[in-house]
Amino acid sequence: MIFKSVGEGRPYPDPEMTSKQWAALPPTQVQLDHLITTKKTLHLDVLLAEDSTFYGDMFAHVVEWRGELYLEDGLHRALRCALGQRNVLHARILRLPD
Repeated sequence: MIFKSVGEGRPYPDPEMTSKQWAALPPTQVQLDHLITTKKTLHLDVLLAEDSTFYGDMFAHVVEWRGELYLEDGLHRALRCALGQRNVLHARILRLPD
């Protein structure tokens, strides 16, 4: 299995982070099988686009809440890692209080 679990929506409060605030968090490595997705739907056109991260953060956004890691943004990046037989994703992690 690629992810720990596949979810739909955020079970945690909206982090209300701006792009600048996310960018201030240092990237770190996260194992794919520790992540719970917040989206069930994958758009292949986005996954296969060569410039899919051109306009956004090159690192995935992960929220740690109640001891779990949720993939807030970066599902397509994570799947590209898995397709490339890598089990680690570089992500910015926001730790929310319980």
